[in-house]
Amino acid sequence: ALEQNRDGQLRDIVATIQGEQDEIIRHRLKGTVVVQGGPGTGKTVVALHRAAYLLYTHRFPLEGQGVLVIGPNRLFLRYIERVLPSLGEAGVQLTVLADLLADVFPDTRVTLVDSPEQAAVKGDPLMVDLIGEAVRDRERPLREDLVVDYGVIRLRLPVAESRRIVREARRRFRHHNAARRFVETEVFNALAESHRTRPDPATVAARLEGDAVVRAALEHMWPVLTPHELLRDLFGSAALLRSAATRSATPDGRIADWRSLRRDRGPDLAGYSWSDADVPLLDEAHVRLGPNPERRAEEEIRTYGHIVVDEAQDHTPMALRMIARRSLNGSMTLVGDIAQATSPGAADSWEDVLTHLPTGSTPPEIRELTLSYRIPGPNLKLALRILQRAAPGITPPVAVREKGEEPLIHRTGGQSVLGELGEMVRDELLRLEGGSLAVIVPASMLASAHRALVEAGIEHGTATNASRNVTGRLHPRVTVVPVNLVKGLELDGSIVVEPSLIVAEEPQGLRALYVAMTRSTRRLVVLHGLPLPDCLIA
Repeated sequence: ALEQNRDGQLRDIVATIQGEQDEIIRHRLKGTVVVQGGPGTGKTVVALHRAAYLLYTHRFPLEGQGVLVIGPNRLFLRYIERVLPSLGEAGVQLTVLADLLADVFPDTRVTLVDSPEQAAVKGDPLMVDLIGEAVRDRERPLREDLVVDYGVIRLRLPVAESRRIVREARRRFRHHNAARRFVETEVFNALAESHRTRPDPATVAARLEGDAVVRAALEHMWPVLTPHELLRDLFGSAALLRSAATRSATPDGRIADWRSLRRDRGPDLAGYSWSDADVPLLDEAHVRLGPNPERRAEEEIRTYGHIVVDEAQDHTPMALRMIARRSLNGSMTLVGDIAQATSPGAADSWEDVLTHLPTGSTPPEIRELTLSYRIPGPNLKLALRILQRAAPGITPPVAVREKGEEPLIHRTGGQSVLGELGEMVRDELLRLEGGSLAVIVPASMLASAHRALVEAGIEHGTATNASRNVTGRLHPRVTVVPVNLVKGLELDGSIVVEPSLIVAEEPQGLRALYVAMTRSTRRLVVLHGLPLPDCLIA
């Protein structure tokens, strides 16, 4: 089974489940299980079989509560999409975080790409209090008394009374938007009480609710906000960012780098773009604000009876908080490899990850898969030289397949790497005899590698990630993949282009290179013109 050619889709392992894998698949439903495993140990397929097993074994209540699988990107979801249907389970929802937000706010445009520094700031748990302070900044007493004409008399709302109303609304309501009706009622009551004739508050409200001055006062004191409106206004104002960041400082004085969050508001909200790192912030803001009172049913967050999170080590604290909100009872399966944590703000240990997830009455368990079924021994031996530098504290996986072809490290001659890429791809396709091949490149070389293969007349696919919301799937023969998208995939052969550039460009470069070097089930080629990283020099 391990020697069969791959076709760009993950297969089930029903016929080849091993003992250490089966124990995890059949682990109890209650609580959280963490599956730590190196490349090729079968983490993903074990997690998917576990989802199918739990849904079959606990049909009630899971069929009604739902099972959710969260992947790192849509390319990965297309790669795994056949496994669960092949096991007879089509009711599991496969998703990415951006789609979970789109379930509530379908018009969210996730097309912006953050710098690693920006993504790290947005993933920091400091953002929880910063967003909370941003909401409080929109709950404001009046700057001057509100005076409105009411027939032949004038009604007045003093600043001091508006301050009392704001203070009382904060005390009574957990969610900002839910308090708007209370604020309106209190404002109209105070206006009615301000004149000796004491007009009926309900009549005052009916007559003044459309008054422009009154509406402006209410919008100043307590506007109904969407999370998108809140964050667009916040990111668009250095003063608001500075105020919220300063007041959300930790006891030791650490504050969020609010300057990296600052960006132009743009002409309107419809054209405003968000990044993947913004998605958990919008979700956090939604929880603080609460649903719009007029759209309560549509804006409720759905919860699930069991959640599977693949590549869980790469989720920031803010993303983990978003995932935790979707858990009905704390039943979760997290799979990943701390040594492959490559995203900005990624955790250093599973204990760090679990800090941000529901604990419940059942303590979480950490299970480890130690045998690498996918990677031939010679390939893994080379990759482990990188692991020793990238994550020296991680237990290295052991190759089940001790034999295999030696990796080829090829330095280009007079022409550039791209000049030799087409010839190298043709040669590898012949050697793979119908198998699949990934050309793994630094993100900066994606377009040029694609052009090189086009000019060479080689049919291929290209995994693009302009918005990190990837569509399409792996080409059955040749796919050009940026290194930040290749995690979790397996192919018969791989050509890793310019390792030193991968190390230089990625936030955790050596770990990203480790990921790139561990995708192949058969042949591994390193193609370079620049000097190799020290760990690849024999």
